[in-house]
Amino acid sequence: MHTFFAATMFGFMYGAPWYAALPLIAVAALALAYLEAPLALWTVFGALVVAGLVSWPWLLAFLGVMAIFNLRPLRTALVSVPVMKVMKALKFLPVISDTERTALTAGTVWIDGDLFSGKPDWAKLVTQPYPDLTAEERAFLDGPCEEVCRMVDDWKVFQERDLPEPVWAFLKKEGFFGLIIPKEFGGKGFSASMNSAVVQKLSSRSGPLGITVMVPNSLGPAELLAHYGTDEQKQHYLPRLARGEEMPCFALTEPGAGSDAGAMSANGVVFEGEDGVLYVRLNWTKRYITLAAISTVLGLAFKLRDPDNHLGKGEDVGITCALIPSNTPGVELGRRHDPLGVPFYNCPTVGHDVVVKLDEVVIGGRAGIGVGWRMLMESLAAGRGISLPASSTAQAKMCARAVGAYAATRKQFGIAIGKFEGIQEALARVGINAYTLEAARRTTCGGLDAGAKPAVVTAIAKYNFTELARQSLTDAMDILGGKAISMGPRNPLAHAYMATPISITVEGANILTRTLIVFGQGAIRCHPFAWKEVQAVEANDGSAFDAAFFGHVGHVVRNLARSIVLSLSRGHLASSPVSGPAAQYYKKLSWASASFAITADMAMALLGGDLKRKESLTGRFADVFSWLYLGNAILRRFEAEGRQKEDIPFLHGSMQRCLAEIQKGFDGIYRNFDHKLAGVLLRGPVAFWSHLNPIGAGMTDKIAAKVADALQRPGAQRERLTPGIYIPTATDEALGQLEHALELCTVADAIERRLRDAVKKKRLTRKAQPALLQDAVQLGVITADERELLGRAEVARAAVVAVDDFTLESYLQRGLEPTEPMGKVSSKGTSTGASEAPGSSGAPGAAAEAAPPAVSPTSERAAG
Repeated sequence: MHTFFAATMFGFMYGAPWYAALPLIAVAALALAYLEAPLALWTVFGALVVAGLVSWPWLLAFLGVMAIFNLRPLRTALVSVPVMKVMKALKFLPVISDTERTALTAGTVWIDGDLFSGKPDWAKLVTQPYPDLTAEERAFLDGPCEEVCRMVDDWKVFQERDLPEPVWAFLKKEGFFGLIIPKEFGGKGFSASMNSAVVQKLSSRSGPLGITVMVPNSLGPAELLAHYGTDEQKQHYLPRLARGEEMPCFALTEPGAGSDAGAMSANGVVFEGEDGVLYVRLNWTKRYITLAAISTVLGLAFKLRDPDNHLGKGEDVGITCALIPSNTPGVELGRRHDPLGVPFYNCPTVGHDVVVKLDEVVIGGRAGIGVGWRMLMESLAAGRGISLPASSTAQAKMCARAVGAYAATRKQFGIAIGKFEGIQEALARVGINAYTLEAARRTTCGGLDAGAKPAVVTAIAKYNFTELARQSLTDAMDILGGKAISMGPRNPLAHAYMATPISITVEGANILTRTLIVFGQGAIRCHPFAWKEVQAVEANDGSAFDAAFFGHVGHVVRNLARSIVLSLSRGHLASSPVSGPAAQYYKKLSWASASFAITADMAMALLGGDLKRKESLTGRFADVFSWLYLGNAILRRFEAEGRQKEDIPFLHGSMQRCLAEIQKGFDGIYRNFDHKLAGVLLRGPVAFWSHLNPIGAGMTDKIAAKVADALQRPGAQRERLTPGIYIPTATDEALGQLEHALELCTVADAIERRLRDAVKKKRLTRKAQPALLQDAVQLGVITADERELLGRAEVARAAVVAVDDFTLESYLQRGLEPTEPMGKVSSKGTSTGASEAPGSSGAPGAAAEAAPPAVSPTSERAAG
């Protein structure tokens, strides 16, 4: 194909004047680059051009130069090695610290590599795992999970500041704290998909319930022991953790070491005891540690020092992870934080001269000494994709259920508020968020179940899931209005809204995750050649550098051509693995991927090591990369779920928003690219062309109306949009009440339409409702049962609109004051101020140490 095309083009070129041949040469070069022509064909192409345009001596010179590039040993010696030396001398490549290197090499590259490449292999991506649960997992979800959800009243949990004792006992008895522990040690041995499904369901019922189960099954002792523990440690702890006999926590974050874990002050000093055994003396001050106050075993990250070199590794051994029994002398627990009043155990912990046997407590024994940071990064590479994405998806789905029911039930100006376009716009955002997050949750868990540990993808998930859930809650609060801001058991949103900043903060604060991790790691880790170049330069390996560098050159040439061609054709020349409504979006994502790849390469080449300090720019690159991944997940869901016709509006709405977000990211990059030469190009003609020829412009009003309508109609589509969450059936619960009202009011609306038609046709005379309904029954317009249903629907509608109120006495009850005055820092270091660590095991959010008396509403919840 390459040869045929070249021959055809040159036939035209040689029949035209030289100046007329130049456009043809440019087109031919673009075509060769787009088709990924090999270097040999480029040599032939160049030779023909030189022969046709200039003299034969120039042709000989050209062929001599190209011989160097075509003969790899010659190219390595004469080109690649000098280039490598210049890059080292100019410090062109970023300086990578040990902690950054560990983070970069932790985990695996998955479909993020395809999306970063500029040429995604859609035939492969469209068949990526999208697993369902096993029969055993489904039974647990429909059995114990459903039962514990029924046992919990979220309003009472917040009032009593803890889960009820029977719930704690049930969680232990049914193995909720051993979801990820292998069956051989008494755990459930569930998949990542099931772990996510459990967290999602419990979180949809109660945030504190979800967090309580989430934390022991994410980054913590069980996870670390299962992967890195010695046989003795596994045999001792894992069965106890699975049965709930041991309650774990993991302490990483400190007042002075949040995002900068390398600054942690927690330390351990190795010394030899009188019995000849090596001990370690530990001191630490940690905070934001979930479950610490009630823990029996405390996982601890600390810097290990060995002044006498007992271990033969020098004085500074490195970050190490250990398991410390909480009853060890010197361990201080029993206090709690209270950020935002969310009542799960989140606590500070202090250790003073805690002495333990080194080999017993270090996770992995001697082999685990000094490799704690790698353990944490490898665990986070998977864990970030499970817990918080699951709870965020639960929030998005709960918002979709609640606002859909409320908008269809609540009337203003005589019609349901869901008919107003302003409300529909917000409803549509809530609906496509629910669709998008479930798509990405299932896709991400599918990769984890298949053995991938994609650190960049899970960072994308953590950041975007929590942000989109926050957006859904904000829209939902706007739609519910006064009902959403009035605290009480009738309010289905307030507690989730209160807790939203907690998920934004933990496992890497979102600002950090977006600006430093997603693109900062992705630019090196997911790029097909960048990390190979870094490694080759560090190893001074000319041959390896040659392969990486010239592979990179070909990569840039190809993506530049693809970006131009796909932009000019608006993606139509790209391929799609499917036909139908989704095909156009595969093509546009190909266009976006090519543009992203070439722009990222330009930034890396021109800004070099300074790029990682330009966080506003890297944040925008992260946005584009994130939405490439979310777009892929949306398309994967649509295919995996059988291309349901009813879901087409959700496909269009989600992908239109996705492409608009990608366009927004590109606009920000072009507008703010800080480079003298390339900046002028990007801020000028490239930005202008991008404005004229955008990849996406956002969801249309027509699609928004269809999505909003789907949220307001009970039926299979609404259930398919929000699977896996707990829906109470009792009408004295907020969501159950909304669901009940939606069912009744949907039927009632159809009856009311018949009444209005009868009035228009003068079969009925307009009257006050009781008399009108009486006439309608007598004339056979409606039945007596339908009249009774209309009455029940109005009762249910009134119950939905109602909010809680309290007596003055109950409202004025106050909790305990903090133990330290504002502005004073205790010796235990519990003052606020540091950012969260990427591996923080807990979020700032827990109850006060003692619970105030419960606040009771003055009226009973309406039965509907």
